[in-house]
Amino acid sequence: MPSEPARYVWYRDLSRYQWFVVAVAAVGWMFDTMAQQLFNLARKPAIRDLLGPGASGSMVDEQAGIATSIFMIGWAVGGVVFGVLGDRLGRAKTMVLTILGYSVFTGLSLLATGVWDFNVYRFLCGLGVGGQFAVGVALVAEVVPARARPYALGMVQAFSAVGNMIAALTVIALGQVQQAGMIHSAWRWEFLAGALPAPLALVIFKKLKEPESWLKARAAKEKLGSFAELFSDPRWRRNSIAGLLLAFSGVVGLWGIGFFSYDLFRPVLERTFRAQGMPELIVAGSVTTWIGVTSLLQNFGSFFGVQAFTWLTQRTNRRRAFAVSFLAAMGMTAFTFWNLKTLADIFWMIPLMGFTQLALFGGYAIYLPELFPTRLRSTGTSFCYNVGRLVAAAGPLSLGLLTSRVYHGPDAMRYAGVTMCSVFLVGLAALTIAPETKGQPLPE
Repeated sequence: MPSEPARYVWYRDLSRYQWFVVAVAAVGWMFDTMAQQLFNLARKPAIRDLLGPGASGSMVDEQAGIATSIFMIGWAVGGVVFGVLGDRLGRAKTMVLTILGYSVFTGLSLLATGVWDFNVYRFLCGLGVGGQFAVGVALVAEVVPARARPYALGMVQAFSAVGNMIAALTVIALGQVQQAGMIHSAWRWEFLAGALPAPLALVIFKKLKEPESWLKARAAKEKLGSFAELFSDPRWRRNSIAGLLLAFSGVVGLWGIGFFSYDLFRPVLERTFRAQGMPELIVAGSVTTWIGVTSLLQNFGSFFGVQAFTWLTQRTNRRRAFAVSFLAAMGMTAFTFWNLKTLADIFWMIPLMGFTQLALFGGYAIYLPELFPTRLRSTGTSFCYNVGRLVAAAGPLSLGLLTSRVYHGPDAMRYAGVTMCSVFLVGLAALTIAPETKGQPLPE
């Protein structure tokens, strides 16, 4: 296929309303990922606090893995449910419901008094988190011009890194407040910040319209959001399996390994600050601040990783871009977990790991909507991305069990992370059945 001309400026092809659609999808996904990242950053302190002072480090690691898996299960269930609603009820209406869901239950997490109710809030938040991606990318794919579609979808996914960086800045600010002794524990305030995006739902409800292609499919009385058709038709079934395996590999790589780099780095920070003779309260605040800095660096790299995938897939094709990205993510993630040992390491290892891991997610935003017709686009995209996440929920649990029961000692997290990098090979294998979609119209 001919490559995109080097001078093509995609955003000039968009009308004002099309820009509004891209902006709404990007901001909705940005706040969605902010809620996700607040959990990643607050997970370890919250679990340690809720278990009480008698909890061992291995118990905290194991419960953190369980909490993450529960969150991901809620994400997968919500993704499937809201994916079907996106096809049946409409993209815009479903987006309102998902934003309200993840905002409200992120905020309610601050009320947790034990691990059990904390996990209930995480599951309910996951329901809303899971639905946002599929309806957002389906909406953008159907509204913007075909030539600009990969770039617009890449931009939507790039804003996930912006949401993660907002979460990191929130944690850095609260870490400074905690370090000053103004609050005892920052994690409850971090979850409160996650409730702020709720008013966005009102803007969407008033101004966002359903795409013309979806309105035509509904008027033609096509069967919308049918799992029976998704799996009975050989073409959609193959696309679903390929997309599921691609998403599973990247999601485990990010949520089962990459986002646990904060827990890998936390002991390094604690040893560094205690060696300087800091009081424990100051140590806790300093660690919170530097974990936020680590997240900021990781997602700075992530933003450019998504852009790099968009560039690469337009100059090669979808399958080659995925192959390069899986190999890069496997190599850099293993290298980081094996070698990250000093404060200086985070300034180059963490951004490179974020770059390689999130490049894959740029691919999911571009590629998954291209696999399914309008009547199944939200359902199929959500199935791949979120059922992939349901299977991938075993990733954080596996890392926690490897850390607490298989490997032992201060380097247990390193060994577990490197071991799990083999999951990226699943994505490479899935490319053998994945269709090439570059330069082709959306299927109908």
